[in-house]
Amino acid sequence: VAKDLGLQLPAFGDSGVRIVTEGRTQYFALHGKTGHLVTAERIDREQLCRLVEKCVLRCELIVEGEM
Repeated sequence: VAKDLGLQLPAFGDSGVRIVTEGRTQYFALHGKTGHLVTAERIDREQLCRLVEKCVLRCELIVEGEM
């Protein structure tokens, strides 16, 4: 994510970058040292999408300040 946005890694943690998902559980996070998108919680497909063939988890990346 940091590479795709052109953000420098030392400043990445201080830039106000966060992941927002629907609901109360945050399934994704940003790794502070690498800038990679990682899973923050165990994702149980059967629990989230019991009767749905195509299971999609949507998230938004919010970057505060200038890019």
